[in-house]
Amino acid sequence: MTHVFLVDNGSLRPGATLNLRRVAAALGERTGLPVEARSLLHSNKVPAEELDGVPASTLGPAATWRAEEGITDMVVLPFFFGPSRALSGYLPERLGDVQEAHPRVRIRVASPLVDLQAPTDLRLARILRDGVEEQLQQMPGGSQPAVVLADHGSPIPEVTAVRNVVAGQLATLLEGRVRSVTPASMERREGDAYRFNDPLLENLLDEPGFNQGPVIVSMLFLSPGKHAGEDGDVATICADAETRNPGLSTRITRLAGEHDGILDLLADRLEEAISGERYLLDLPAPGKPEGNEQPTP
Repeated sequence: MTHVFLVDNGSLRPGATLNLRRVAAALGERTGLPVEARSLLHSNKVPAEELDGVPASTLGPAATWRAEEGITDMVVLPFFFGPSRALSGYLPERLGDVQEAHPRVRIRVASPLVDLQAPTDLRLARILRDGVEEQLQQMPGGSQPAVVLADHGSPIPEVTAVRNVVAGQLATLLEGRVRSVTPASMERREGDAYRFNDPLLENLLDEPGFNQGPVIVSMLFLSPGKHAGEDGDVATICADAETRNPGLSTRITRLAGEHDGILDLLADRLEEAISGERYLLDLPAPGKPEGNEQPTP
């Protein structure tokens, strides 16, 4: 049986690991496959008492343990919106170390939640629309707020392209309900080379059309942590913007990764990887003869 690792980047905040575990458990129940929640980095530093007494481990050691138990077919399922460098660079290095020690292990990395090379898929945009509509229901009738679709920001344009495409889809789904939908990033690296992340959320909230009246910040984030969730960086940015602009009223949606619909996307990405229909990376087992390389459904 294929062993599945649901993998995020990792956080020093316990909420991110707890949410990853919740999603992994729900996905395992749905698919009937063993789904293990692991991070690429950081989570192993969170005290176990903050994680319901269960310590966290990162993917590298966890995959090694499973290989030592005799598991030879593994699928890494990214809990990422787009093709982050963590997936294309760091992840293959760690998995290569596992295969070097256990050459009969075959590992396939599924596509991220949004695959811009695949046919158009509106499911993530619908998840975000639901979050916006929850906020609209709490506002006076006839309100026409601006919507800002906020992500973390990325050093590679392919990830920001995901933000922009989803913002366009969200604008279509909310047409007539809101004044506008604009993509923005929480942060970016310095220099013109990273201007593709612009506008930054903190700057946009000072601009005309966004610095007065109601603004809904739609959260293109998967789990609570340093940046998202209660007292996260996005909440701080919004509070500071309201202080600078007394007529501004921001509302922050729940995180995309906390919506049950995220399971539909993950289940499909997993099925695509197992069947070989579509995936991000394929790392054949160097110690297996050809013809024995397909993961076992």
